[in-house]
Amino acid sequence: MLQVPFIRENKALVITRLAKRNIDATQMINDVITFDEDRRRLQTELDNTLAESNTLSKEIGNLYKSGEVQKANLLKEKTSQLKDTSKELSDALNNKAEALNELLYKIPNVPHDVVPKGNSELDNEEVFKEGDIPKLHDGALPHWELAKKYDIIDFELGNKITGAGFPVYKGKGARLQRALIAYFLDKNTAAGYTEYQLPLMVNEASAFGTGQLPDKEGQMYHVTEDNLYLIPTAEVPGTNIFRDVVLNENELPVSITGYTPCFRREAGSYGAHVRGLNRLHQFDKVEIIRVEHPSKSYEALDGMIDHVKDILKELKLPYRILRLCGGDTSFAASLTYDFEVFSTAQDRWLEISSVSNFETFQANRLKLRFKNSDGKNELAHTLNGSSLALPRVLAGILENYQTEDGILIPEALQPYTGFKIIN
Repeated sequence: MLQVPFIRENKALVITRLAKRNIDATQMINDVITFDEDRRRLQTELDNTLAESNTLSKEIGNLYKSGEVQKANLLKEKTSQLKDTSKELSDALNNKAEALNELLYKIPNVPHDVVPKGNSELDNEEVFKEGDIPKLHDGALPHWELAKKYDIIDFELGNKITGAGFPVYKGKGARLQRALIAYFLDKNTAAGYTEYQLPLMVNEASAFGTGQLPDKEGQMYHVTEDNLYLIPTAEVPGTNIFRDVVLNENELPVSITGYTPCFRREAGSYGAHVRGLNRLHQFDKVEIIRVEHPSKSYEALDGMIDHVKDILKELKLPYRILRLCGGDTSFAASLTYDFEVFSTAQDRWLEISSVSNFETFQANRLKLRFKNSDGKNELAHTLNGSSLALPRVLAGILENYQTEDGILIPEALQPYTGFKIIN
């Protein structure tokens, strides 16, 4: 969440930047400042009351020692009143602090200066494009028909076992899926990311820490009896490794990667654009996460973007990069770049990665800090990116690499699959 001193000192900027998200935050920001002033006033009153009570307690002790019992008893009555007052002030302070936090939890991150104003994905800015779109043979098929033709993904079987959006990968389809996971992890660890195997469920504190709550309750599967959430991305458990942690400055940057299945309810997603692998409730993804010094986080963001670029170059998939507008940027992110691969058979772009800088927004919730060169604790910056999400990468490979004789395997993946073609 946003820091109160930042809001107080940059009120106009915060309101202007949040307007990029199509939010009029004026009232919320004014309320934050008012609540904070009330909280600070109550804190001062409480501190003064407790100080007066401590002074009187010492004076009472001295009076008893000197035999002035009557004076001491009179002062004891006053200390009793001060205790009642301090209890009232403490309760009022806690209530005000709770109300302030509840309000702060509802305010999204401030978009970076370069984020364009806009309402939806239609307003995102294309900033980079690379790769030639292949010319397919007559009769080329979309991936869901290729999956059926070559018996590598069974959507109907997944629907029988669980429901729509839970496909079953078979034979060479399962092997290709496993190959992609291993390939992505190898690329990430070779780039200096430490591999982690992470839990697939998180508690409420973890979901709050990375900003999934209270923003995305409707998108997450909730295990109500245990109050646990199935993860929508490895970002959640991976970033929460550092919740309530104070790092030394020389420990930065921290770079981790992990593969997990991901679970998203995706309520309300219907239509032809979500067929096959385009939109799933369970899917595999390899994530990269960084904890950075604030002065180096945007350099790190550029490095993460270049890293994903290198992977897509090796896979020889045509792709583009979009800078997301304010209306399409997630609740917790300050700046996000989406990667999209071109699906030739569907004649459309498919999102395969989001790379984001959250600046201090997540770190403030997580209490993730580092001890700076002055010996003071300072909030770190957090970043994460898909490297990569598998379903649409797999869809892109199946569609773009199809031939009349079968589906060719990208050269970079052949050492992992053990075969060169699906036929």
